[in-house]
Amino acid sequence: MTIVIADDDPVVREVVRRYLERDGRTVLETGDGATTSAALAALGPAVELVILDVMMPAPDGVELCRAVRSGPRPDTPIILLTALGDEDDRVIGLEAGADDYVTKPFSPRELALRVSSVLRRVRPQEVELPTLRCGPVEVRPVERLAFLDGRPVELTPREFDLLAFLLRNPRRVFGREELLAQVWGWDFGDLSTVTVHIKRLRAKLGGFHRIETVWGRRYAWDRSGGDS
Repeated sequence: MTIVIADDDPVVREVVRRYLERDGRTVLETGDGATTSAALAALGPAVELVILDVMMPAPDGVELCRAVRSGPRPDTPIILLTALGDEDDRVIGLEAGADDYVTKPFSPRELALRVSSVLRRVRPQEVELPTLRCGPVEVRPVERLAFLDGRPVELTPREFDLLAFLLRNPRRVFGREELLAQVWGWDFGDLSTVTVHIKRLRAKLGGFHRIETVWGRRYAWDRSGGDS
């Protein structure tokens, strides 16, 4: 399995590659959107995770993120590299389907830890986990599959983790800080990450979602206590 690191700065690519290789990862470097797109197509299911620079030559990281999410392997984990303080880039990237982001300048070790965190969450657990159901919504944690009224729902790894967490904890109210810690594994971070993922999850579940907003910035699944 290969991690693709796409950035037009060769120094960034080299440093990131070295840190990931220390963790035993296989890494492929690309410097622009066109080369990255071709590499993803050539590697196919061998792509373990993709790291995309938002500002690299076209197609940029956000465009490539959208392309992956609408392509044959939409559940491929994606981490975006964004400019420090550029909240618009981060929100747009999350709305495009990114699972995580790291702001520049960044610690290569932090990025390597984010990679490990994302990969732990997308890999099935060795223990048998029960299927989660609430009305027409069904989540199978081991297979990492979600269904809506019997039909598969395409979710990003983070969307899947968030939905599974909410279904495991129905009627409990969680603040955004709690969700960052429980679902993302972050002690701190941009709270808009949670807001964007909640918005995307509601859109994908449509009228069947039971995600309630409580007191403005807190969320709960099915506080009414409907059928489960």
